[in-house]
Amino acid sequence: MTLSKPPRRVCVFCGSACGTDPALLVAARDLGASLARAGLGVVYGGATVGLMGAMADGALDAGGHVVGVIPSSLVARELAHQGLPDLRVVATMHERKALMADLADAFVALPGGLGTLDEFFEILTWAQLGLHAKPCALLNVNGYYDALLGFLDHATRAGLVARDHREMILVATDVPSLVAAVGRAMARPGAASVGPPGDAVGRNGR
Repeated sequence: MTLSKPPRRVCVFCGSACGTDPALLVAARDLGASLARAGLGVVYGGATVGLMGAMADGALDAGGHVVGVIPSSLVARELAHQGLPDLRVVATMHERKALMADLADAFVALPGGLGTLDEFFEILTWAQLGLHAKPCALLNVNGYYDALLGFLDHATRAGLVARDHREMILVATDVPSLVAAVGRAMARPGAASVGPPGDAVGRNGR
């Protein structure tokens, strides 16, 4: 019997709230559906609320495979998605982020709050440290991340962010462009993990 190869997965970081711009909810659902139609699995934080729930539902409705990862302390607070075929409950936030990173072949941040920024910049830092070479992208819906990108450009000009590290971030303003850019990046030779997240301790950045 030939075992089928598991689909490549994209980890999506996004808010547990919906936000005030209706376009965010539309984009979240569209992203999940578009990743599924592209044959890509989804890894995310496991909730059924906000942009997280919309993105997961979009992927599920399009026939995609979705893995949710949620710490036990947030199962009730974030309302763990009971419709997922694969919901993994872990002990801590650290375990959540490490498992999501291990399961994913690329990372995308939809608009979100402090948790989304924490997750995205931690995974971007791991790339800076050489712990992985997986694509990292922002979906900049209606200019949501304009100010953040402006700050990163400022930090680069100030010499505190290396230009090649700034250029690691793929940015798209619409879902089709983002999915296409991430797909191209995933196809590059070497776009994979080169060490477990725990290896970050004691390493120096470039």
